[in-house]
Amino acid sequence: MAIKIDRKSTLKQLVPKLEQFFELSGQKILSIQKNWRAIKGTPVFTMNGQYTTRGWTEWTQGFQYGSALLQYDATGDAQFLKIGQRGTVRNMASHVSHIGVHDHGFNNVSTYGNLRRLMREGKLIHNQGELECYELALKVSGAVQAARWTEIPGGGYIYSFNGPHSLFIDTIRSLRSLAVAHQLGHALMGERDRRISLLGRLVEHAEVTAEYGVYYGEGRDEYDERGRTAHESIFNLNDGSYRCPNSQQGYSPFSTWTRGLAWAVCGYAEQLEYFRTLTDPALKSHGGRRKLTAMLLKAATATADFYLSNSCVDGVPIWDTGAPQLYRLGNYLAKRSDPCNDFEPIDSSAGAIAAQGLIRLGNYLINAGKKLDGNRYRQAGLTVANTLLQEPYLSTDAKHQGVLLHSVYHRPNGWDYIPHGRKIPCGESSMWGDYHMRELALLLLREARGENYLTFFDY
Repeated sequence: MAIKIDRKSTLKQLVPKLEQFFELSGQKILSIQKNWRAIKGTPVFTMNGQYTTRGWTEWTQGFQYGSALLQYDATGDAQFLKIGQRGTVRNMASHVSHIGVHDHGFNNVSTYGNLRRLMREGKLIHNQGELECYELALKVSGAVQAARWTEIPGGGYIYSFNGPHSLFIDTIRSLRSLAVAHQLGHALMGERDRRISLLGRLVEHAEVTAEYGVYYGEGRDEYDERGRTAHESIFNLNDGSYRCPNSQQGYSPFSTWTRGLAWAVCGYAEQLEYFRTLTDPALKSHGGRRKLTAMLLKAATATADFYLSNSCVDGVPIWDTGAPQLYRLGNYLAKRSDPCNDFEPIDSSAGAIAAQGLIRLGNYLINAGKKLDGNRYRQAGLTVANTLLQEPYLSTDAKHQGVLLHSVYHRPNGWDYIPHGRKIPCGESSMWGDYHMRELALLLLREARGENYLTFFDY
């Protein structure tokens, strides 16, 4: 079995839960703002309910200030705008020019991108100088992201912080930095003033990820199941040939780390929405609309279907589909998720990320005239959202700084906090899980209010 889609659930029914969510969310943001000291670094995940840092890369600071901006959007409470705006201006500049990470779409679109959007929507007082500052940051960020480039036969990809041989599945959602910069008319300038198209690099990365990071049940290897993803794809830099799948945060190269799967569901669905805004001439030199849309849709639907088939009946997945103690949970896919089991952790952050992707994919298909498939994905996304908007996933404890409970960071490295008396990580939150839960909730709340559809780009 798998997710049990609630086909009768409506957005209107979720509104009270969304409003409660943002009430709790604001309390958490203010608690972090009051108690966090920048000298400690960036908040990453909670331990015993309190946010802590973890040195690896600084990929979560944009979620910290971006969360405040989403909170302002949802509530109109100006104190959150102040937190998000000041935090961005004071602390995010180094992320704009950061050449060592593949996370520009996370850090900078969540901050500078949200500020630009709010100003263009009239929710932030227009100031031309500020707007140009935000747009300059987004242009540079997109170009710096695109410069992390490995050429392979027939294309190329943005390489991960592991080095030029490494392609991560999660970078598919970080492509939003290239998309925004391209939309602003920017390009990456190379040797001898060669103008490198950011849209071109976005397309190539999406294609290479779809080819090597996503499986389609076409006999690629003995573990080729349609829709599963590899966290990392490894290439031989001597000739650019693909060598093997790998995993950093999942259990193995031949199982599926569900947060990576969720990044693919959300990232490909979001790019489908973005490509709809591009003109045919703009896409012609990159393969044409028909070819590119088919590639994006194939990856989006495959990963979405795999997610739905490998989640518990309430739509929340175990952290990895091949986790070694899963057999001890019995037929866990036929039950509601149990974050306090004794054997394998749930990852609610994967649920929050995937739910947004499912809703966006559903909306895209409905708008394309494919209402049957579109309604299925949309209702699945609403089902997951409904699960996460209530206990045991919604954090109602005022002393806990997270808003989405039962998120997992890096199970193989043992970084996640295990409460006293428990055998596995549970009851904790992450900065990316909280941010994406807020983004999901804002997407739904804005629709319920009849506001503009929430995107990272301009229609």
